[in-house]
Amino acid sequence: MKVLIAEDDFASRLFMRKFLSKYGECDVVVDGIEAVDAYLNSIKDGQVYDLICLDIMMPRLDGMKALKSIRDIEKQQGIETEKKVKIIMTTALNDKETVLNAYDSGCEAYAWKPIETDKFILVMKNLGLIV
Repeated sequence: MKVLIAEDDFASRLFMRKFLSKYGECDVVVDGIEAVDAYLNSIKDGQVYDLICLDIMMPRLDGMKALKSIRDIEKQQGIETEKKVKIIMTTALNDKETVLNAYDSGCEAYAWKPIETDKFILVMKNLGLIV
């Protein structure tokens, strides 16, 4: 599995990388602009990400805007629904409206910080990313 972690908080970045590196190759970026750029590069290289973890609150371009950009790119590229990257939003925000907006914008799942690894593993299994 190829994973992109977009997280501006250093400790959260380290945690996510250590946790997810057990399941595949992890790239790490610190904001939404870098996330969109990394996604575009993965398409150009023919090694598209299987999973992108997007923090909602990031500088320059937040996770919600990055999510919308990635879904727009997939639409422009004609990527079929079953081949779209799985996106899990991560945040410390516990706001129902933000959660609903994230799902409306095309994320597959939502994880609150601090990340509960057992629940995260279950989500990855349910998304067909791991067995």
